[in-house]
Amino acid sequence: MSAATTRSRTPDRLCAEAVDLARAAAEEAAAPGVVGEHEGMVSEGDRVVTHFFGCMEPGYRGWRWAVTVARASRAKIVTVDESVLLPGPDAVLAPEWVPWSERLRPGDMGPGDLLPTDAEDLRLEPGFIGDEEPPPNSAVSEEMAELVEAEDAEVTSGAPADLSVVPARGTIAAVAEELGLRRARVLSRYGLHIAADRWEEGFGAKTPMAQAAPATCMSCGFLARIGGSLGQAFGVCANEYSPADGHVVSLGYGCGGHSEAAVMPKPPQPAPPVIDETRVDPFPLRPAPDSGSVPAAEDEASAELGHS
Repeated sequence: MSAATTRSRTPDRLCAEAVDLARAAAEEAAAPGVVGEHEGMVSEGDRVVTHFFGCMEPGYRGWRWAVTVARASRAKIVTVDESVLLPGPDAVLAPEWVPWSERLRPGDMGPGDLLPTDAEDLRLEPGFIGDEEPPPNSAVSEEMAELVEAEDAEVTSGAPADLSVVPARGTIAAVAEELGLRRARVLSRYGLHIAADRWEEGFGAKTPMAQAAPATCMSCGFLARIGGSLGQAFGVCANEYSPADGHVVSLGYGCGGHSEAAVMPKPPQPAPPVIDETRVDPFPLRPAPDSGSVPAAEDEASAELGHS
């Protein structure tokens, strides 16, 4: 190994003593009052020394200002090579950089944001693959083959805004539009499955709300059905008082806002009075006398019987 590539273990004396020069360089590069105490030095080579100063900047705990000074051979003047803010062994560092495609989460998009979709996105597949093109040995005329190629290019190439709004009647584009395939890409089977899993996790039969519900969305009048294969297991909630209002819900989901959850009870009505007209209840006209005497009503009845 050559002498030019070796690092001297003993720092140069003049460079090691240039602490004030290094501090002045650090204060010039940093904001006022953020350069701390001298925290040591290290020899970078022959007549090259790096001085470290603490950083008092908020949010940079453990960072150090590193100022490298040097002098030429046989020279007694020390000059500043560079000054930079570097993290120390216990510095607070920013998390490792992650690509935006991995940092993006549902709900992060705002007005005006554009989210490019990967050309190899597994959630999508071509909406029109051109299988209708005749094979080379087909008996279809050359003019018909050219028409098929033109219609295929109209459906699959170019931006959606460049496609004609109303395709010619009887063309392949018209048939594709009728079948819902006049799009460059559509949901793949994988895209359908992960969407169903995501919706089932948010508003599915195993959620605490559904477990406590009196009935499922299958029998709820507020459920708006959707088409396609997903319509066999999902719908859209249209109850403004439900926590799932406007969301895609599983048919096994449920909440307390079910249309048939409960009927408001009527106010209690007192029972009608019962009148027995077949029995006469005698009531005394005078208060009963003392015990052992005959009631006055009985005395009058006995007197009437004796006169008769």
